[in-house]
Amino acid sequence: MAVQVRGGSVQCPVMGTNAEKRARQKANREAAAPPAPTQGRTYLIAGLIALVALVGLAVWQFAGDDDTAEKREAPEESADDAGTETTTSSATSTPCPPVERSEERRSTFDGPPEMCIDPAKSYSATIDTTAGAFTMTLDAKSAPETVNNFVVLARYGYYDGVPFHRVVPGFVIQAGDGDGTADGSNDLGYTIPDELPDSADAYVDYSVAMANRGPGTNGSQFFVVLPGGGSRLTPSYSLFGQVIEGAEVVDAIGALGGSDGKPTEEVLINSVTITES
Repeated sequence: MAVQVRGGSVQCPVMGTNAEKRARQKANREAAAPPAPTQGRTYLIAGLIALVALVGLAVWQFAGDDDTAEKREAPEESADDAGTETTTSSATSTPCPPVERSEERRSTFDGPPEMCIDPAKSYSATIDTTAGAFTMTLDAKSAPETVNNFVVLARYGYYDGVPFHRVVPGFVIQAGDGDGTADGSNDLGYTIPDELPDSADAYVDYSVAMANRGPGTNGSQFFVVLPGGGSRLTPSYSLFGQVIEGAEVVDAIGALGGSDGKPTEEVLINSVTITES
């Protein structure tokens, strides 16, 4: 319909039907509402969550590997370190050898030895070397597991032909690397726990202790303390013996080393004989 005004007329807007009105209201509501997440956005969010999880897993694995690597790696030798040895633990035990020594030499084992000695008895070991022989008493009362281990290895002929691979004048002579490489890195197949003295004062001249690469890593390697060498040690090495005869042989072996620990002349262990009383 037209409305008359001066100078002409204009058309009034038509209001339209109720259906058209509702359609316009719906369109206005949809235009004002926030857009619903699409399937693509859902995948994106899920992907981001998975990525964060993967990154976290990678960080955890990396940290774990570093920790494992540090545990596998032997510490560097220091002024008070009597040597290192690489060994592994096992749940299987090694049976006792014949008291009169095994006819066949063994160099690797499935696990630590059974208790084959009587701690109430007295034990000594005579170590015959290419430089002469020396004898040491074994302290089965204070270090029963260490002495038992040494006796079992000796009776299996483990030390036969093994060199003194580390010789440091004024400090120690060290042997027991049974794989023949003479580098102090043999894998015996197991470890035994520590049996430590209360103080470093226990490492007197010509005392005998186990070399290790950290707590609870004793295997086959042992060392004899040269005169004055005990002052460079901490109570971190299982003490199990004392040389009572042949100290001059120990001194002669000790004179064959350098500051780097490499002997200038090869000295081999011919045999180790255990005496029980």
